[in-house]
Parts: sequence; C-alpha cells; structure tokens
Amino acid sequence: MTNLDSITRRHFLTRAASAGAVIVASPLAARLANAASDTDGPQYKIGIYTRPWGKYDYQVALDAIATAGYKYVGLMSTKPKDGKKWTFVISADTTLEEARQVGKEVRERGLIASSAYCGPIPVAKSLEAGIAGLRRIIDNCAAAGVKSLLMGGIGNVKLYDRYYKAVAECCDYAADKKIPITVKPHGGLNSTGSQCRKCIEIVGHSNFSLWYDPGNIFYYSNGELDPVDDAKTVAGLVKVGMCIKDFTMTVKDGKPTRDVLITPGTGRVNFSKGLRVLKKGGFNGGDLVIECLTPGDGGLDTLLAEAKKARRNCERFVAGI
Repeated sequence: MTNLDSITRRHFLTRAASAGAVIVASPLAARLANAASDTDGPQYKIGIYTRPWGKYDYQVALDAIATAGYKYVGLMSTKPKDGKKWTFVISADTTLEEARQVGKEVRERGLIASSAYCGPIPVAKSLEAGIAGLRRIIDNCAAAGVKSLLMGGIGNVKLYDRYYKAVAECCDYAADKKIPITVKPHGGLNSTGSQCRKCIEIVGHSNFSLWYDPGNIFYYSNGELDPVDDAKTVAGLVKVGMCIKDFTMTVKDGKPTRDVLITPGTGRVNFSKGLRVLKKGGFNGGDLVIECLTPGDGGLDTLLAEAKKARRNCERFVAGI
C-alpha cells in the first residue's frame, strides 16, 4: 500500500467514524477522542500549516497532516483557483457555509485548527472596508473552529496607520469570539522584532500579539539578523504561538539565493536556543506550527515523509529547550 493509498483509506475511516461506525482499536478514533477534550495537551503544541500542499485541495493536505501524526493544523494556502497565485483555505471572501465545511473536514480527521492565515484585508479601499473584511475573516474563523488568527501586516507606509486602526477596531470583536489576533514578521514594515513591537504597541490591545517567525527574521535581513538575537527584543509580545520556519542562503555566481522552503532542522535557525529566549520572555507554552517543508518533487509521498521528519525535528527542538 502506498502512502497515498493510506491517506485515502484514512479519509474513508474518518468519515466512517463521523457517521457513527465503530472502529475497534483505530488510532484515529483515539485521536478523535483526544481532540474532543484538549485540556491535557502538551505545553507546546506542534502543528503544521497546509502551505506545503498548496497545489492540492486542502482536504488532501488535511489527510496528509493526520497521516503524518499531527493533532494540530494551521489553515493557510490551498489549490489555486481562477489563475491566482495564492488561494487561502479561509479568507474574507469565504462564506460562512464554506467555513463551517472547512471546520467539519478538520474535525473529521481528528485535527484541531490552531491557526489560520487568511490573507490581506481591503484597507486600500477604506478603513471601513478593512474593518468589514477583517470581521468577515473573524466570523469565518469562528465558524471553522479556528483557535487564532494570523495576519501578515502591511508594507505600504501610506496604509500602515489605517491597517492597524482596522485591527484595533476588531480586537474586541475577535475577543468576544475567543479568537486572538496575531501578526508575524513578514517583511516591509514588520520585518524585525523591533518593528513588530511598534505594531503591537500601536494597536494597544490585549487580544493582539506577536506570532514569531524566526525564518522570516533571517530571510528579510538577507541572513544578517539571527532570530536568536532578535528574539530578545520581543519579550512579552509572543503569547499565542510561532511559525517553525527555517532558512538557508546559498551564493552562486556571486548572487545570494534566500530560501525558507525547507524542512525545519535543515537550515540555519537554532530553534531550541530561540525558544529558550522566547520562553525567558514569557512564551511558556503555545502553538508551534511548521509552515514550510522541502518540496522535493512536490509529490504526496515526498511531502508526507518531510512532514514526519519535521514533526520529529520539532519534538527535538522542544526537548532541547
């Protein structure tokens, strides 16, 4: 039986379980029971985003993630539609019915959606449009059972204040739905810990915090700023979680090539050391969600193997704190 066959079979078993069938000694059945009561989870909860499976429908990603032994999933990209470069599992354009179906698909596989990255909000149109778009995203996350919302910030200096005004206006709305909003280092005006601190302070709300991303610290500084050093500047800001993203840079013909599309543990980020710094700053537990894998040939078997490797590496990073 190939790994793809295993994924398909797992999808069948999860649907059978959700329909009430009795599956004796099924590992998935046990995981479904665990997912229903998440009070005794590990201090740091290891998950993985759908991004590595972005050329497939998100259901394929969920099947692979469950097969790879994860309990937590981050919703991010899915198979592009209408010629778009990026399509998100959940966005401001997603309907509530579609979001509820996403949540159903997640639960059927015994998974918990710990985070969702839902793309930009339309602040370029107006502040009101940005607020309305963000509220739709929050509603969709609530409908899908997502535990936290991840945002990427904005690089347009002319829209900077408007963007964070929209976020500030939605913090209470999200808090009422028990969804913390986070922003991560993502280039432009929020490339470093210090820049992200400014973003957090501008909003000034307890429901808005930093989602750390060490790979992006390296990436947007062209490999010059080590995230272990940068992490010292974000004490008290990281409360919900972080991306487990690695970084490498090679030089060919005198030209540097940066890359974060690699399996964590194969690049330059010292995750255990960075986590120790973040823990000292107050991040004593939360979500550690892997964002990227080495794509290889991009096939399902390759991605499954890398996902398993990334999970084992992440467990090792946590053990090394």
